[in-house]
Amino acid sequence: MNDVVTIGDAMITFDPSSTGPMRFVDSFTRKVGGAEFNVAIGCARLGLKTGWITRLGQDEFGRFIYNFARGEGIDISEVELIEDFPTSINFKEIHADGSSKTFYYRQKSPTLKLTAESLEENFFEQARLLHVTGVFPAVNDQNIETVDRAIQLAKKHNVKISLDPNIRLKLWSEEKAKTTLLRWMRHVDYLLTGMEEAELLFGTTDLNEVIDLAKKYSISHLFIKKGEEGATLWTNSHLYNEPARENVKAVDTVGAGDGFDVGAIYGLLQDWSPEKILKFANVIGSMVVEVVGDNEGLPYLSEALNKLEDKKIVER
Repeated sequence: MNDVVTIGDAMITFDPSSTGPMRFVDSFTRKVGGAEFNVAIGCARLGLKTGWITRLGQDEFGRFIYNFARGEGIDISEVELIEDFPTSINFKEIHADGSSKTFYYRQKSPTLKLTAESLEENFFEQARLLHVTGVFPAVNDQNIETVDRAIQLAKKHNVKISLDPNIRLKLWSEEKAKTTLLRWMRHVDYLLTGMEEAELLFGTTDLNEVIDLAKKYSISHLFIKKGEEGATLWTNSHLYNEPARENVKAVDTVGAGDGFDVGAIYGLLQDWSPEKILKFANVIGSMVVEVVGDNEGLPYLSEALNKLEDKKIVER
């Protein structure tokens, strides 16, 4: 039985050896990335049993990602290598202030062979939580149908659903993102979003109005990620605020939101108090930005606990 199941593609990520516009960078380091894959890695490192559903190219890059996932302890029984479909890649551009841009090359993605019909129901039946984001469905319409089916199977077996909108407007329009994600919102138990994404989805940046809409959709936990300002959690008619961790030296902001999601998911599955969940999620998000790479900064449980003031957070 897996604690967490994710569905989405993974890519070879080429990180630059120097900062500045990519056209002036002459060497890159090969790594792996992908929003849903980052969450799978993070959950596995914290000790959660984690399953990942995807398709990779039957090429050297695909084999590298496959072996990387297996090495992280991720359940890859629903990962297949597909012939004649190249594994997706992206190149990252990092600036001196830690901000970054990503350039995707994912045409003819092997995930085109991951259809709604190919999903195995028993993989969801045995899970505790399904985590989805707005990245995978943004790539093409078929992925929307696949995530639709994944959500249906999860709800059929009373699996909790967490959603990070993670809206990438390079991949789809505001209208399509809004229509698709709002259609799923009534199935979501845990919403992990930034306020800009909330505004796109709900048409407001007023926190009280966003909370009212969360109530409308029967969302039990609403997380608002605020970066350097920390995060907010609404649940059980109470609002909790947690400041950002101090003295964080950000060198790469990519993956920070995924790290926050990992901490929140872990705390939720441990049935921690809202305060502990929020603090833990903030800590992991902050640790990610201190390391270059999409998931290199995702910690093991003992490493995350060392960053906390309250070392008793793991008590159950």
